[in-house]
Amino acid sequence: MNNRTVFPVLCLMLYTLLSFAQTDSLYQKKELVSENDTLLYRVLYPEDFSPNKKYPVILFLHGAGERGNDNEAQLVHGSKMFLQDSIRENFPAIVIFPQCPKEDYWANAKVRRNKTPLTIKFRYGRKPTKPLSLVIQLMDSITAEPYVKQDQVYVLGLSMGGMGTFELLYRKPEMFAAAIPICGGGKPKSVKKYASRLPLWIFHGAKDNVVNPVFSVHMVERLLQEGGNPRFTLYENANHNSWDPAFAEPDLLPWLFSKTLKN
Repeated sequence: MNNRTVFPVLCLMLYTLLSFAQTDSLYQKKELVSENDTLLYRVLYPEDFSPNKKYPVILFLHGAGERGNDNEAQLVHGSKMFLQDSIRENFPAIVIFPQCPKEDYWANAKVRRNKTPLTIKFRYGRKPTKPLSLVIQLMDSITAEPYVKQDQVYVLGLSMGGMGTFELLYRKPEMFAAAIPICGGGKPKSVKKYASRLPLWIFHGAKDNVVNPVFSVHMVERLLQEGGNPRFTLYENANHNSWDPAFAEPDLLPWLFSKTLKN
């Protein structure tokens, strides 16, 4: 590799490191301790945050690739979107990124990874996983704060986090005003708890060879049967990373923030 090649590569590496450093510094490191269990999470507060004002809350559930215990990897996808000046100005919110441990899942599901697309069986009849249970505790605590707009609490998730989003709606249907599950899936009959009152915008890639897009199709189908009116975007040329075009949708956050909780 000659000097002409090395210099651009070094510049790109430096830019990436500086970009992540900005993300890392603005998202505060926190943890929830419950008995012998700990949930690591990061939180971004609005600019000029004041406890005397009220703000929406966004919960973001990451995918399987970002699991761990460094309290950093969960920021890989989606976090930079909320750092854009225009978004911080027009959509001030408290944004929460919890991290799931390496060998666990958000959703209670049996996943066979010996081939793709993955074989997944959702088990909502059992207790929530420990990470999801801790997320519920965290959200119960945060949404009880006087500076939270309780009618504007939202959840987004991608892949494993999209599955966690669907299960969280089943476990806490009264908490959320809207949800955005991306390349996920869930137990279709569970949507009866929230289908008719909770807006969803569901995304998937038609060429997804990791999580079969049929999982999202089945959720949409059941939502319609139960009186829901979901928004569904199926990207014809997207593979598993359908979160990239989803995050680029100009109407994504305007749509989300236009929804308020209906009792």
